[in-house]
Amino acid sequence: MNRIEIIRSHQIKLNEKYKRLMERAYNFRQTDASLSDLSEYKAIKLLNKINKLNYLYREQQQQAS
Repeated sequence: MNRIEIIRSHQIKLNEKYKRLMERAYNFRQTDASLSDLSEYKAIKLLNKINKLNYLYREQQQQAS
């Protein structure tokens, strides 16, 4: 597997985890505000990692072209 494929597969995994965390935060919003906030905080941190990977992915694609 080359570098671009590794980055892309990691992005996909992180996106799925991000969606689960955001859904969990939404579901807890009415019942437990602290759990909702915690899930949303984790999702935001994960989104930061996803954005960094997006940057790397674009950079690797440009170098490959």
